[in-house]
Amino acid sequence: MDSTGRLSADAIRDTVEVLARFAAEARALGARDIACVTTSAARDAANGSEFFEAARGAAGLVPEVISGEEEARLVWASAWSDFGAGSEALTVVDVGGGSTEICVGRGPSPQARRSVQIGAVRLTERVAPPDPPDATALAALRQGAAEALQSAVGLGSHPPRGRLVGVAGTVTTLAAVERALPVYDAGVVHGAELSRPALEGLYARMGALTTARRAQLPGMEPKRADVIVAGCAIVLEAMRLLGFDRLTVSDRGVRWGLLYDRFGGDSSVDRSPR
Repeated sequence: MDSTGRLSADAIRDTVEVLARFAAEARALGARDIACVTTSAARDAANGSEFFEAARGAAGLVPEVISGEEEARLVWASAWSDFGAGSEALTVVDVGGGSTEICVGRGPSPQARRSVQIGAVRLTERVAPPDPPDATALAALRQGAAEALQSAVGLGSHPPRGRLVGVAGTVTTLAAVERALPVYDAGVVHGAELSRPALEGLYARMGALTTARRAQLPGMEPKRADVIVAGCAIVLEAMRLLGFDRLTVSDRGVRWGLLYDRFGGDSSVDRSPR
C-alpha cells in the first residue's frame, strides 16, 4: 500500500470475506444496525472504490471512511472509558498498520489529538529490513519512527499527562509475548503494564530472529510476526518522545469507541473481555 498507493487484490478479497462473515454473524444475532468503518489504508488507497463495491456486494454494507482525527477520537473514547476514572489525565497511543494516533486530555473528549502517517506495516515497507534485521535496519526503524512521530511531540507539552495507554494489536501482541502467553488472554493483557526496559529487551530479542522463528514465540500472533519489530520501534519512540517509562495496555480500541459513540454510550455497554 505504501509503495503503490493501491490496495492489493488479495487484501481486498481477504478483508471482504471476513467482513461478510462478521456481518452475517451480527445479523444472525439480531443486530439491527451495523457500524462499519475503515481507517488508514482505505483513506489513502487510490482504488478504495474497488473495496467498497466488493464489501457492498458480499456483506451488504458500505464501509464509512473515517479521518485520522476521528479515529483518534474513537480510540480516546475507548481508553478513557476504561482508564479515565476520576478524570485521570491520559495520553493514548494507538499504533496501527498505516497510521498512529496520539491523544492527550482529561475527561470524555481529548484535549488534543494527532494522526501520524506511520504504522507497523507502513514502516516495515519503507525500511524493508532483511530477515532477520541487521543492526543498520534496526536503527533505521527507530529513526523512521522518531522522524514520523516528531510532529506529535508538542502534544506532550499540554498540562494533562498522567497515564500512558497503548492501544491496538501491536501493543497487545507485545504484552502477550512479554508474558509468553501460550494462548492469548484478553483478561491478562487488558490493563497490563509494559516498561521501556522490557520493550527494549523485546525489541532486541525479536530483532535477532527471522520472521519464521519470531512467529513461533509464545504470545505472538503469527500474522504480525513480519511487522511487530517495526511496531515495537514505534511504541518505544512514542514513549521516549512523550516522556513515559511505562504504558498501560488496552485490549480495546476503535471498535469499542465506535460502540460507545454510535450505540448509546458507556452505560449500556457490557465491558467484560471478549
